[in-house]
Amino acid sequence: KTNIATKEAGGITQSTGAYEIEHPSASSGQAHKITFIDTPGHEAFSLMRARGAAAADLAILVVAADEGIKPQTTEAIGILKSTETPFIVALTKIDKPNANIDKVKNELQSAEVLLEGYGGDVSWHGVSGVSGEGVNELLDLIVLTGEVAGLTFDPAAKARGFVIESRKENRRGIIAHLVLKDGVLKAGENIATPSASGKIKILEDFLGHRAKELWPSAPALVVGFEKL
Repeated sequence: KTNIATKEAGGITQSTGAYEIEHPSASSGQAHKITFIDTPGHEAFSLMRARGAAAADLAILVVAADEGIKPQTTEAIGILKSTETPFIVALTKIDKPNANIDKVKNELQSAEVLLEGYGGDVSWHGVSGVSGEGVNELLDLIVLTGEVAGLTFDPAAKARGFVIESRKENRRGIIAHLVLKDGVLKAGENIATPSASGKIKILEDFLGHRAKELWPSAPALVVGFEKL
């Protein structure tokens, strides 16, 4: 329901946004937060996809059931294997009349992505962004994979994470979009990367609400870097 792509030229996602949802665990019913880093699918944005894979604990390889594997799919598979990022496969557009899931599975097999039930252990699910079919089940799969991986963080550690993207605004100056990997990020703290530093003047969550602190793996917007 985030529908970021419609705001951009040709409906192609051209930035690496991050956003957060809550989804209950199928086993315990406990609410889990999931942060999505939405990397562009267009072939021109390969470096941004590699950046997204480096920041993520788990990747979702998105393949359209009506189109199958494209050059950027092959490239994404290569990135996931080289970064050793665990991934699951989402077969999208299953609502389309020309969707052919078996054909896509065979193409993935040729690309050495062996799905569960097809001689491998890569989890997958069919989804429709239009009808919402399969989305809850895909989220269940993400939560389950995260639980099995046993992901943890240390709230007492120094905050650290990734700069997903940065830009300069006339009104507020330099804005950096971050994803926190460890520790708790607090407003007023000093902040630095290998190429820039500053002090957090404004800390916001991904919805643009002011925050005093953010925990892993929250997406954050920070104003306070002295240069891009």
